[in-house]
Amino acid sequence: MHVRREVIHIHLPRRSTSKCDMVGMVIERDSVGEEGDDVVTPGEFLGEATEFIAGKGAYVSPNGRSVRACLTGRRKVTAAPPGSHDNRSTIEIVGHKAHGAVPQPGSIVIARVTKVMARNASADIMCVDSKAVKEKFSGIIRQQDVRATEIDKVDMYQSFRPGDIVRALVLSLGDARAYYLSTAKNELGVVSAQSISGGTMVPISWTEMQCPLTGQIEQRKVAKVD
Repeated sequence: MHVRREVIHIHLPRRSTSKCDMVGMVIERDSVGEEGDDVVTPGEFLGEATEFIAGKGAYVSPNGRSVRACLTGRRKVTAAPPGSHDNRSTIEIVGHKAHGAVPQPGSIVIARVTKVMARNASADIMCVDSKAVKEKFSGIIRQQDVRATEIDKVDMYQSFRPGDIVRALVLSLGDARAYYLSTAKNELGVVSAQSISGGTMVPISWTEMQCPLTGQIEQRKVAKVD
């Protein structure tokens, strides 16, 4: 860790020359911002939520106990300003190279499904809140996050197929450096898909899409069209 110092001019009455006052000035000056040399990656633990406030490039985990990184970069800790009601320091990620949009818990993303398995589907995130990403971000849609009802009856192979374009909600960062995504709302799910014959399918219900070339119907978790 290294400390970035700032020159602060403080005018104190002559009587305020106690050791306690001087110590207070040093602490204030040295805690302007501390940056770590180690690089952190998305999902990495930064500190306890009882001790730190999540700043830029960081977020509080769903259980509310820890602060984790959502960018690649160096951690920076800034002490709470004097007199603040919240004495926690702010921790953020700096020095990252991401200039495009970055997924955050609560973001709506557009992603392309790359792989479908029995219990989850993998996807590459392309847009975050209508802004294109410039880095590669991966997402996972778990079986329990496909829809809000009859979760135990969800068939992943009848919900998504590789190449499908989906609209999804970012829940959190997963352990495998991939974002957990959800399509468990009417407006979320497959927004564009190609049939086996190569035609762009048309949604005909919340669970079916039809190929205009052959008339064949395929199962999907379809997003409600506005």
